[in-house]
Amino acid sequence: MTRIVFYIQRSIQCCILLSLLAGCQKQKTPEAVAIKTISNTKPRNVIFILSDDHRYDFMGFTGKVPGLKTPNLDKLASEGAHCVNAFVSTALCSPSRASILTGQYAHTHTIVDNQAPMPEGLVMFPQYLQRVGYQTAFFGKWHMGNQNDAPQKGFDHWVSFKGQGVYYNPVLNVNGKQVTYSDSTYITDLLTDHALDWLKKRDADKPFFLYLSNKAVHAEFMPAKRHKGIYKDQKIEYPPSMFLTVTDTSKSFALSKKQLPLEKSIKANLRDIPEWVRKQRYSWHGVDYMYHGQISFEDFYRQYLEVLLSVDENIGRILDYLKASGLDESTMIIYMGDNGFSFGEHGLIDKRHMYEESMRVPLLVRCPEIVEADTKINAMIQNIDIAPTILELAGVQKPEQMQGMSFMPLLQRKEVAWRDKVFYEYYWEDAFPQTPTIFGVRTNRYKYIFNHGVWDINELYDLQNDPWEVNNLIRDPAYDSLAESLRNEMWTWLEKTHGEHIPLKRILGKKNDHLYRGTY
Repeated sequence: MTRIVFYIQRSIQCCILLSLLAGCQKQKTPEAVAIKTISNTKPRNVIFILSDDHRYDFMGFTGKVPGLKTPNLDKLASEGAHCVNAFVSTALCSPSRASILTGQYAHTHTIVDNQAPMPEGLVMFPQYLQRVGYQTAFFGKWHMGNQNDAPQKGFDHWVSFKGQGVYYNPVLNVNGKQVTYSDSTYITDLLTDHALDWLKKRDADKPFFLYLSNKAVHAEFMPAKRHKGIYKDQKIEYPPSMFLTVTDTSKSFALSKKQLPLEKSIKANLRDIPEWVRKQRYSWHGVDYMYHGQISFEDFYRQYLEVLLSVDENIGRILDYLKASGLDESTMIIYMGDNGFSFGEHGLIDKRHMYEESMRVPLLVRCPEIVEADTKINAMIQNIDIAPTILELAGVQKPEQMQGMSFMPLLQRKEVAWRDKVFYEYYWEDAFPQTPTIFGVRTNRYKYIFNHGVWDINELYDLQNDPWEVNNLIRDPAYDSLAESLRNEMWTWLEKTHGEHIPLKRILGKKNDHLYRGTY
């Protein structure tokens, strides 16, 4: 009898899970539901500019990188709003981009990594914009749900490329037609050329939404010829957490062993650095064997800065067009990174993990008719909030399936109830096995990281007293109840949003990491 009851319970659980997964696959399209509009709202033109792997503090006005010049990003911040605490719910290209377009967490839209297919019927916010009369256009990197460059739903005009694309002489899909470019055509310039051309030819009597999705600043970095070498002598500020996992065979990065800033300069709990972090130091995404030795850390860092210059310059071209067209006061420009990027913190490069430099992104908003100059927003905003915000600008109420919130009231400096924490998820990838599945929660002061599926320690940080996230408090009895509370909140979030299942997909091909390459 006990065994029968067990099988019945398991059958019920399986049915519930299958039902939830089916629900993700069969979301109603905008055409199948009644759109709820916001009364007395004038549809506003919106330009959304996304950059790849742009970390939150690598902009001139932050002062993080001495000598870095980004005058147009600085202008967006000084003439609009700087969202100081902006985060992604998954620090990886495809999941983050899908969250931007759907307003949903990765476990809801199910595009959990860079190979996961796009579920049939997934609804993206530009589809709603089309329903209310917007003309929409997409330019750049799609890389979501597949490696294809084919036109996607929600966009009247389409310019894209396959996969990660290339920096020079790309092949673009322009409204279904393959167009090849040569003569050292640079991708950031070219995408902006297409965007400006579309703006000039659009119907001036209709509102527009333009999505400019840059390839930059994704590795491997190749700056425009005019920018190559500009930062070749740039002094590098090595983060103090970079050398906490150093070994006798580690590279010293122009510093002698005596100069390595270990625990003397910061209060670090060396015992409780996760083992996966220590091991990743010598990997594709670690400072001691980055990209399997193909490039030095210093060159990597400086080339990133040089690639960023073209992003900034082309933002300036768009600002110039809006001003010349008399649209610069009324058009909202939103600039964002799809995830952050590590430059040596914890001995790592890249993203994926839940440390600040990975999950935190730049978010700038300019629209003089709505947003006051020099606005600083400290509330925690996420990528899932982009879709409901843009829909509100179009006079469309947030659809039921969206899990984010419109931050329009924050831009207008209104007092509103807002979240006091953000949640995070990342799912292990066969292509980069050195980072485990990670769940977590971040409040204004504390961060709890749950390293799933590995025999390793979890993490708790006091961000106010430990901004480098090196003093793991998880064993400290004084923080035991806090750790328990944050972990419970994390599990409650996953349960309420149906995120308890770990997505599992067929793995093709042999392993490619340096330890087990060539094995199945």
